[in-house]
Amino acid sequence: MDNLTLRDAGPEDSEFAYRVKKAAFKESVEKVWGWNEEEQRQLHKKRFEAQDFRIINLGGIDVGILAMAISPDCIKVNQLFLLPEHQSKGIGRSCMQLIIDKALEMDLPIRLQVLKVNPRAQTFFLRLGFLTIGETNTHILLERPSGK
Repeated sequence: MDNLTLRDAGPEDSEFAYRVKKAAFKESVEKVWGWNEEEQRQLHKKRFEAQDFRIINLGGIDVGILAMAISPDCIKVNQLFLLPEHQSKGIGRSCMQLIIDKALEMDLPIRLQVLKVNPRAQTFFLRLGFLTIGETNTHILLERPSGK
């Protein structure tokens, strides 16, 4: 996807990032915990300040967000959300391919978790070579091994 870019998110992008998360993820959160707007905003504020957020831009239009962390032992994908009207168009796959390429270059596994109530996300990551490595009460833990 030639016209796909990731740019570092600045403070001015926080509200956009929250809107993307809410549009893409609210339904799943409601199934597990219920959606409390104030709690979700506080959680977003905390994560936005602490995590390395990128804005996903396609052809000059901001379409989603990505938050990840690179440590000596893995790349952790914390969030990958696209606005609903931009889902199922290969954008998420292209974003993940950028991360997979980086992980291969660094010889690191990629780790993430998805809610058990979100089988669409589980299928998406399994198709990208991720393996189930564990679970919690609410999440399935996935890893794409290094060198794969």
